Amino acid sequence: MSTYADVILPLPLENQYTYRIPADLESLVVRGSRVIVHFGKKRFYTAIVVDVHDRQPQTDYEVKEIFSILDATPILRRPQLRFWEWIASYYICKLGDVYKAALPSGLKLESETTVTYNPDYEADAPLKPNEQAVLDAFGRNVVKQTVSDLEKKTGLRNIVPVIASLMGKGAVGVNEELKQGFVPKTQTYVRLHPDWATEDRMQEAFDVVKRAKKQEQLLVSFLDLTHALNPVLKQEVSKKELLEKSGQSAAILDGLLKRGILQSYEKEVSRLQTRMCRLEEPHALTDEQQAAYGKILDVFAEKEVCLLHGVTSSGKTEIYIHLIRQVLRSGRQVLYLLPEIAITTQITDRLVKIFGDQLLVYHSKFSDNERVEVWNKLLHGKGPMLVLGVRSSIFLPFSSLGLIIVDEEHETTYKQQDPAPRYHARNAAIILAQMHGGKVLLGSATPSIDSYFNAMTGKFGLVELPVRYGAASPPEMILANIRELKRRKQMKDTLFSPILIEKMRQALESGQQVILFQNRRGFAPMIECKDCGWIPRCQHCDVSMTYHKFHQKLVCHYCGFTVRVPSECPECHSVNIRPLGFGTEKVEEEIALLFPAARVARMDLDTARTRTAYERIIGDFEKQKTDILIGTQMISKGLDFSHVAVVGILNADGLMNYPDFRAHERAFQLMMQVSGRTGRRDKQGVVVLQTSQPDHPLIQMVTQRAYKEMVSWQLAERSMFRYPPYYRLIILVLRSKNPTVLDEQSRQYAERLRRRLGDRVLGPVTPPVSYIQLLHIRKIVMKIEIAASIPQVRDILESVQQEMKQSTEFRQLLVHYDVDPL
Repeated sequence: MSTYADVILPLPLENQYTYRIPADLESLVVRGSRVIVHFGKKRFYTAIVVDVHDRQPQTDYEVKEIFSILDATPILRRPQLRFWEWIASYYICKLGDVYKAALPSGLKLESETTVTYNPDYEADAPLKPNEQAVLDAFGRNVVKQTVSDLEKKTGLRNIVPVIASLMGKGAVGVNEELKQGFVPKTQTYVRLHPDWATEDRMQEAFDVVKRAKKQEQLLVSFLDLTHALNPVLKQEVSKKELLEKSGQSAAILDGLLKRGILQSYEKEVSRLQTRMCRLEEPHALTDEQQAAYGKILDVFAEKEVCLLHGVTSSGKTEIYIHLIRQVLRSGRQVLYLLPEIAITTQITDRLVKIFGDQLLVYHSKFSDNERVEVWNKLLHGKGPMLVLGVRSSIFLPFSSLGLIIVDEEHETTYKQQDPAPRYHARNAAIILAQMHGGKVLLGSATPSIDSYFNAMTGKFGLVELPVRYGAASPPEMILANIRELKRRKQMKDTLFSPILIEKMRQALESGQQVILFQNRRGFAPMIECKDCGWIPRCQHCDVSMTYHKFHQKLVCHYCGFTVRVPSECPECHSVNIRPLGFGTEKVEEEIALLFPAARVARMDLDTARTRTAYERIIGDFEKQKTDILIGTQMISKGLDFSHVAVVGILNADGLMNYPDFRAHERAFQLMMQVSGRTGRRDKQGVVVLQTSQPDHPLIQMVTQRAYKEMVSWQLAERSMFRYPPYYRLIILVLRSKNPTVLDEQSRQYAERLRRRLGDRVLGPVTPPVSYIQLLHIRKIVMKIEIAASIPQVRDILESVQQEMKQSTEFRQLLVHYDVDPL
């Protein structure tokens, strides 16, 4: 009797697929293990086994065999697949999407199409420009490249037809190869050859090298480091460490290796950097922190989730540390979620001093191989561990989660936007903790209205910490009316109000630091011809292009398309082209003119793309090697700096004036969070808030730090217009190259949904940016009661989608759902 395995593939597929298990693998294939399977004509992928059985599949197609097995033991833990299924069900996506997002790339072997150049090919006639571009991309010594590499080198968006044409001419060949996944890191170590491992033989060894003084010195250093002749104290030494400690060269070591006195060998080592340091006790909690800590424990005795509403600089992190230590001592694991990689850099230094090698860090700036090592350490490791990571950390193979901390829980970066699954890590973490029987602590100085509403209505517990650490005073808030200042010509040629310039000067003269916040990167959001009004727009998206002065480029921040800045207007040939608005790059340029002696750094997506760049910028500012830090919202997220005296919010209006029902909530959160970067410890800081609407209710609430008033104001509006937290939003996004078909199909789709869901369905609507990467976009908005069953709603949506698939024109559309959009 044959045995079969049902598997999940890392593809946007709803169904599981069944494969026959070869007789020689029957005892090895287990639930949760990885296998290599063929899918389609030539492709093969790493699949996850979800069931092993002897049921004959009811199909007319030939059942393929599993190609090979990768794991002798499961790569997943038991609750993980159940968690994946919940993600797929709630966020209305495919289980294959979740699998693709959950596993590090190093654990997903897959075939990749490679193109091989035929060096004997001779063209009978001139090649088309695109065909010649592909052949030119091979270069002199490169005969094999992947399709994705050729796309990058040639810049061609649809390269497959070009390759097919070249194949027909015999210029290239195509085949499938298996991409290599995780590769263990090895390091060269040195040991004593067994033939010389006695004291008598070692004396002979010294006689052999006595004329080679440097080899003799290296041998002495080797014995000092390894105690090679002492079975009790004996230890290993790497080649790198031996050469560093001895001060000798590799050539000297080669001499000892050739003589056969020493041997070299390769050893697998970890990529995870574990800093050895003396462990410290956590700081003692203040009376206010101790009271909050006790209240959190009381909440956890009754509820699964607690919201800690603590003002900036109140010491929430110290409370987290005490909770983490308690859970680790009970033998369970802790997940500490942060919204931004930038914050992990600073907080890792604090946690490693207390938890040592119990701490694991996991985020996207790690290499694939580093992430696989974290995965394997959690999968196979014993003992309690603390994982510090960003949203993708919820997919790690935890065995017993006792606590999940979601710091800065209001941050929008916890929501995955593209590709699927479009999950919210905060909400998913609550489900994950429930599956492990653990607790969740949400922390923020400006909680999301959704979370605060859940706390007000008793779904979550609520603990408040309204006092700053050490009774430090909150920063002084100063409003600068830029409309009035410009009318008086006091801000004619500058981005900064006189009061902000004066406060910055005072701070720099006293050796203090300054943070300037502008939530736009680049030099200017757009450029314009002053004579005819021409504004350059992206060829692939319905947006203006951002001016990046340093590289003299115009960049689309939606698709990445770039062009050189034109020397003249293509419409009227005027050279009178000027930038409109300003971004962080322009702020940096103007600061250099105002304060030429100041050391300035900029932190945005352009300057902090890599892990080392994040660490360098934050480290330099923390060590006061930088005087002024200019940044986007990256600098607002929980960073702790001791010497910041002034924060300048350069354009508050730009935060508020956005067509979204959450715009005022987000603007309040951003301004309050960035304000909290100043006035820490025993000093009162200053926040200068530049706005042309000083009397706007939201601006007044920010200056008065009136969080609860802001919540009440927003809840009243949301209740009236059926928005969260009173209703759940589901947005159906439809995209197509053909706008006519898109309009007709989206209208039909909305009508079919309205027949089933009534006035809960709005649209279709055209979003503010309605054309991205050559695709036109329409949206259908559904407002569903909170009490409604998501599985039932999903059944309705899927049945309507099946009806729509009967139309041949519908196949021209790309469709996805966004549940709880931000």
